[in-house]
Amino acid sequence: MHLSQQPRSGAGRALVWTVGAAVAMSSVAILFGAIARAAPDPSRFDGTWTITLSCPNSNGALGYSFEFPAAVKDGVLHAEKGSRGQPGWLQLDGKILDDGSADLYATGLVGAAPFAVGQRPAGTPYGYHLAAQFSVSSATGHRVEGRPCTVVFSRSP
Repeated sequence: MHLSQQPRSGAGRALVWTVGAAVAMSSVAILFGAIARAAPDPSRFDGTWTITLSCPNSNGALGYSFEFPAAVKDGVLHAEKGSRGQPGWLQLDGKILDDGSADLYATGLVGAAPFAVGQRPAGTPYGYHLAAQFSVSSATGHRVEGRPCTVVFSRSP
């Protein structure tokens, strides 16, 4: 705050500086309040989610759709379907960013050759990326490379 004129009495000077300080403190409080409201809470996506992954018939492979649970903790998603190391197992991991976008990575083992592009045998390892966009209660996404697949996330109550 800049004053163009000095007040004549000490009491007036104190009043001007007190009012000026109150205005400045009020402005700072408003600024920090706006920043606090604008900063997203990294745990707002935390909780239990249900994932539905669907892939249509593509390139000679049969389509499929399955549902499995996921957990998000501190904005990091982890999900598994099936038994680790066994055909049909799938793991999905990744971070959900402050804006709700997520780059997830799926890794797994082919469950049955007719459902795999190239008819790869059961137990063959695979991996691919999924891009998703989250809100606090749902999300949608798609497979980035390879066959076209969609993913839908719904938050459990």
